[in-house]
Amino acid sequence: MRKYFFVIAIVVLFLDRLAKRAVASNIALGHSVAVIPGFFQLTHVQNTGAAFGLFADSAASWKIGALVSFSILALIVVSALLWKNSHSLSTTTIGLSLILGGAMGNLWDRMMYGRVVDFLDFYVGSYHWPAFNVADSAIVIGAALLISEIFFAKSASETVNSNS
Repeated sequence: MRKYFFVIAIVVLFLDRLAKRAVASNIALGHSVAVIPGFFQLTHVQNTGAAFGLFADSAASWKIGALVSFSILALIVVSALLWKNSHSLSTTTIGLSLILGGAMGNLWDRMMYGRVVDFLDFYVGSYHWPAFNVADSAIVIGAALLISEIFFAKSASETVNSNS
């Protein structure tokens, strides 16, 4: 089963690299292309911070090193969890695989360029959600799967215990 987890992660990495390259090649930095006017556009931005632009304005010299170190630690922990839970394809392992692929995608950018290309830009009126990318999406979906597994597994076990 392990190979499937790593295939999922590699597919996420590939899609992330492909999308970032397409945006960087076709949309000038700081420019946008409307997809759904008034709601969604592709906007080429570069993020030197963490997810959703956190710490992007920080000029601290240790910022990139800290973000790279955190990403490497996350890759190690997630890989270890996948290795340990390799016996079945489950919501947990799919979530961890998505997180692994997303972390690899953003780590690639940080190590190669010192920044991450973001481009998915959702907005309503003048309110914009911070731009993000395929890797960020995979991480958020993976985390949502893990959280749902925790809540639904707890609910199922409570139901079983209350019926006993």
